[in-house]
Amino acid sequence: MSIVLAFSGGLDTSFCVPYLQETHDTPVHTVTVNTGGVTPDEAEAIESRAVELGAASHHFVDARAELWDDHLSYLVKGNVLRGGVYPLCVGPERVVQARAVVDVAQTVGASAVAHGSTGAGNDQVRFDVAFQLLGPDFDVLAPVRSLGLSREDSTAYLQERGFSVPDDTTTYSINRGLWGTTVGGAETLTTHEPLPEEAYPDTTAPADAPDAPLALQLSFEAGVPVALDGTAMSGVEIVEALNDLGGTHGVGRNIHVGDTILGIKGRVGFEAPAAEILITAHRELEKIVLSKWQQVHKEQVGSLYGRLMHEGQVFDPVMNDLEAFLDSTQQSVTGEVDVQLFKGQVRVQGATSPHSLFDSATATYGEENELWDGRDAEGFTTLAAVQGRLAQKAQAGSPVPAADPS
Repeated sequence: MSIVLAFSGGLDTSFCVPYLQETHDTPVHTVTVNTGGVTPDEAEAIESRAVELGAASHHFVDARAELWDDHLSYLVKGNVLRGGVYPLCVGPERVVQARAVVDVAQTVGASAVAHGSTGAGNDQVRFDVAFQLLGPDFDVLAPVRSLGLSREDSTAYLQERGFSVPDDTTTYSINRGLWGTTVGGAETLTTHEPLPEEAYPDTTAPADAPDAPLALQLSFEAGVPVALDGTAMSGVEIVEALNDLGGTHGVGRNIHVGDTILGIKGRVGFEAPAAEILITAHRELEKIVLSKWQQVHKEQVGSLYGRLMHEGQVFDPVMNDLEAFLDSTQQSVTGEVDVQLFKGQVRVQGATSPHSLFDSATATYGEENELWDGRDAEGFTTLAAVQGRLAQKAQAGSPVPAADPS
């Protein structure tokens, strides 16, 4: 039997390879899952690191399409921004990575799966929950968490066994992915200090962005982006293109404060150009094709969907129910949205759709229409004030006449 380890090549997962081999006297297979942000050179370096550490085999899985199809597309459909700001860059990645690890474990006949998360953050919950539900027959190992190791402890362990440990020359913890890059540092341990410009690894500072705005057209079908400036692309291709274009124009930078799965407050910086552009455009298209009450209820569903995704509850049956609702609302969300990128801002210029409810031939806001006349409007305003008038009387102590509710 053997162990399959989710492997990033960083300090914690590097420690796990020899530790698991020595402690359990069994081969350790490593799996690196590309959910965005892994270049070919980086993938090669990660594999070399796994071999150096003694991995029995190394597996590289490109899961960007799966991440988009199964998870990110629903974050767009739901206009999901946690706290109105954060586009959930990390949570969906861990689910996809866990699924790939379990697939490899089943292929090699492993007895256990492992990850390098500590006991302090959200990722341990996401990995553990996913492993337990996707591979219930596997033992789940998290040695860094179990041992309560510090970075100094892990470094010493590797050096004692002759393994190189690169000097940590960066001040910031960076996690790159398809849906965005998160940034942690000394500033994010406070509630008030902003991240400096140099903390953001891939986007241009808005003040240094081009002085000329960039116009883009996004095409959607059933709520999903299908083309950029008239060129058909896959979801992954569109996201990667928008990350590059938006990053050049300083789009997508922000800092989010929220509640962690374990109940404490957390703060993280991020840059997510594609997420900001797509959600901004998609939300605008929905405004012209969805009814008022569809939009009201969608906002609530999107918020709940994002909360469950963030907290690692992707496999709860309610997620399928929420996705069914989101899919239903997206049947008419087809059309084009013109946006402009300029100095860190995404500005919607306009949207068109064959399913638009914006019917100026029938009615024009503030002017005239064919659906009602002034007498109808006068009656409506009288009825619209009834609840307020009754409440006003009740609060003033005046008796409110009883009425037949039927």
